[in-house]
Amino acid sequence: MAKKRRRQLSPWRRTVRDAAVAVVVVTVLLVAAAAYLFVAATAPGHGARSRVRIPEGAGFDQITDSLAAHGVVRAPRLFRVYAKFTGQAREVKPGTYAFRREVGWRRVLSDLVAGRTLIERLVIPEGWNTFRIAPRLARITGVPEDSVFAFLRDEANAARFHVPGPTLEGYLYPATYTFSVDESLDSVVARLVRAYDRVWTPARRARADSLGMSEREVVALASIIEAEAKRPAEMPLISAVYHNRLRIGYPLQADPTVQYALGRHRSRLLYADIDSVADNPYNTYRHKGLPPGPIGSPSERAIDAALYPAAARFLYFVARPDGTHIFTSSLAEHNRAKAAARALFAAAESATAAAGAPAPAPASTAAGARPTQQKPAGSAPAAPPATRPR
Repeated sequence: MAKKRRRQLSPWRRTVRDAAVAVVVVTVLLVAAAAYLFVAATAPGHGARSRVRIPEGAGFDQITDSLAAHGVVRAPRLFRVYAKFTGQAREVKPGTYAFRREVGWRRVLSDLVAGRTLIERLVIPEGWNTFRIAPRLARITGVPEDSVFAFLRDEANAARFHVPGPTLEGYLYPATYTFSVDESLDSVVARLVRAYDRVWTPARRARADSLGMSEREVVALASIIEAEAKRPAEMPLISAVYHNRLRIGYPLQADPTVQYALGRHRSRLLYADIDSVADNPYNTYRHKGLPPGPIGSPSERAIDAALYPAAARFLYFVARPDGTHIFTSSLAEHNRAKAAARALFAAAESATAAAGAPAPAPASTAAGARPTQQKPAGSAPAAPPATRPR
């Protein structure tokens, strides 16, 4: 029996068939592509987070290459198309980011556009000086510690940031801040100085003018008050002692200024320590008046104490073991106060020894106390001049 001849499709039917096949293929490809894009855009990512630094002014191709090099995005060409199609390619913010490997494009772009960079917390305690602040700024900025310290002590930078100087010491306001990781040293310092500037309201400037004090002098005095006061409530009284001494031309004899001149803290300041920095202008045992600049970063409270001293005639103060002070107006009273303070320290040391704990170190020493060669400051005070504060 003869085979039946296969029926030939007409050209029109072949066209319809080919078109249908093409539609199916294209549909499958589009569905697959959509599924891929959905997964690529929404994937949660995996593994540890990698840091990616987006430099200022970087083009999107450079940004994409960096993300791909860290394994954050796959198919970088498609990622570029996706970012440009969504209009986000030109909205990326610079900074340091953290992403998991192959995390969704939507999350990546959302973070880049919103500027959700890695942040670090910076705490500058009240009274800290540049010796202690520099290591924290180095950690935030990635700049070597010695370079940060040199930057803070450069007098040219005081002029550049428009502070009274002589350096940036005293003008890095103590507070808690958050910064992006790898923030520039310039921008970090600028923010700290802006916080300081906000303290100087017109009312405070007017008050300084009425006292005949410059901004630098107020901040220098406030930094000493901050270093001496263990109890904020005593700041105005400590301020009164120093204002009285300045008025009668008597040396401040403030131990924290000698510590600053030494460049290190000594728990017990000796006569030899003061002699070793006799020529240093920050040594207020050897040089009358205020030091050339601040010795640390004072708080707003200390600045107000410098501007508004208590109405008191005190010329001396000596510390008790609990950090409070005994304030006196005459040398005789001061000597009695020192004897009482020594008795309190001796009692505290005995109680501590009985409990088996380390003995308490003496608190800040008295204004006007005279150190000896072998004993801590406070053992032999010098008498003030005959002039008495009114």
